[in-house]
Amino acid sequence: MTDRPVFRSGPLRYATAERFARPRPPVSGAPAGPVGTVCPQPPSRLDAVMGPPLDRRPQSEDCLQLAVTAPRGGPAPGSPGLPVLVWFHGGGFSSGAGIRDWYDGGALAAEQDVVVVSAGYRLGALGYLLLDGVSEGNLGLWDQLEALRWVREHIARFGGDPGNITLFGQSAGALSIRLLMDVPEASGLFRRAILQSAPLAIATRPVDEARDLGRFFAARVGTDPRTAAPERLLAAQALTAAEQQRRTGNSLAPAFGPVSGIGPLPAEAGPLDSRNGAVDVLYGWNADDMSAFPEGPDDSGSVAERTRRVFERPLTALRGELERAGARAYGYRLDWRPPNSPFGATHCVELPLLLGSAGAWRSAPMLGDADWAEVDAIGRRVRTTWAAFARDGSPGPMSAPLTALTG
Repeated sequence: MTDRPVFRSGPLRYATAERFARPRPPVSGAPAGPVGTVCPQPPSRLDAVMGPPLDRRPQSEDCLQLAVTAPRGGPAPGSPGLPVLVWFHGGGFSSGAGIRDWYDGGALAAEQDVVVVSAGYRLGALGYLLLDGVSEGNLGLWDQLEALRWVREHIARFGGDPGNITLFGQSAGALSIRLLMDVPEASGLFRRAILQSAPLAIATRPVDEARDLGRFFAARVGTDPRTAAPERLLAAQALTAAEQQRRTGNSLAPAFGPVSGIGPLPAEAGPLDSRNGAVDVLYGWNADDMSAFPEGPDDSGSVAERTRRVFERPLTALRGELERAGARAYGYRLDWRPPNSPFGATHCVELPLLLGSAGAWRSAPMLGDADWAEVDAIGRRVRTTWAAFARDGSPGPMSAPLTALTG
C-alpha cells in the first residue's frame, strides 16, 4: 500500500458545556481556534515515562475539541467511506488531551487508508465530581458520547464511513471505551473497540465512596465549586487525591473517575449482548505495563506480577465474557523493549508506534536509545494490525512486537 497524503482538520469544537453540566452540541461547527485548549489539569504522573508534552497548549474549560486526519481524495467512488478510528487518550482521568501532538493520526491515516479522530473530554473534578446540588458525576463519559454523536453526524464530510467506526484508546481511554460498551446511549455509535492496557482491575468507584470524596473536595475548595477559579479546583483535587490514597492505600485509582451506577452507566450491569449488541474487541497489554508505576503498599510484587493483576487477568476474563456474548475477541501482548530504556515494554510505549511523530516523541524517556526509523518500522506493523481490525473486525496475523493471545 502506498502512503497517501493526508489533510488535518482541527481543533474542532464538538460540544460546549457549562461547568459541571452535561455537554450539548455547539451552535456551529466552527474551529475552536488556531492552537486549541486542553482541560485544566496538573502535570501527569507519567511524565517520567512519556516526558512532558512539548506542545504547550493553554488550559481552558472550553476544551471539548477533536482533531480529524484523513487521506486526501477520500474513498473510492461507490464506497460507503473509509473506516474510522476514534481515539480516547489516557492519563488516569486527570491529564491528557486528544489534540496533543502525541496523538496526531497522520501516519495511521496515510499508511492504512483510514480516517482518524482524536477527541478530548473533561478531566478530574471537572469531569467526574459527584456532589449533590453541584455535579451529577461521569460528565467525561457524557462528553465522549457527544463526541461520538458528532462523528456519526459529520465524519462522511471527511471521507469516513459513519457505519464503520472503531473506538481505540489506552489506559483511562481504553477503560472509558469498555464502560461505553455498557451504555444504552452508545448503541449504534461504534461497531468495534480496541482496548490498550485497560486497567479493568480499578474500573469504577462505588457511589457512596465517590460522594464522600466529593464532599471532602468541596470542603477543601472552601467556596462554591461552581464559581471557584480553576486553580483552586486543581489544588483541592490534589488534596483529595492524597486523601483517597491515604484511606485506601491505592496509589493507582484516581480520585476522580467513572462512578458505577451513575448515568450514563446503567444502574445494574446485564449481559454484554443485551446492552449494545456483541461488539468485536481487540484487547491487550504491554509486557511491562506496571514498570511505569512505583510499587505501593496496595500493589507490591514484581513488575510482571503487578501487570498480571491489574491488566492481564481482568482483560482475559473480559475475553470470556465477550465470547459468551457472541462477540469476536482477539488478544495481544506487546513485547517491544526499546534499547537502553529503563522501563522496558512499559505503559504507553505503544503510543509512538501508533500516533504522533518524531518531533512529538523526541523527549520520551521510555524510548531509550531507539531512533525514529526503528520506531516507525515497528510501528507500521502495529498500525497495520489496528487498521485491519477496523476494516472488518479481524486483525489478521500478528507479528513482533505483538504476540497473539489465544485465551
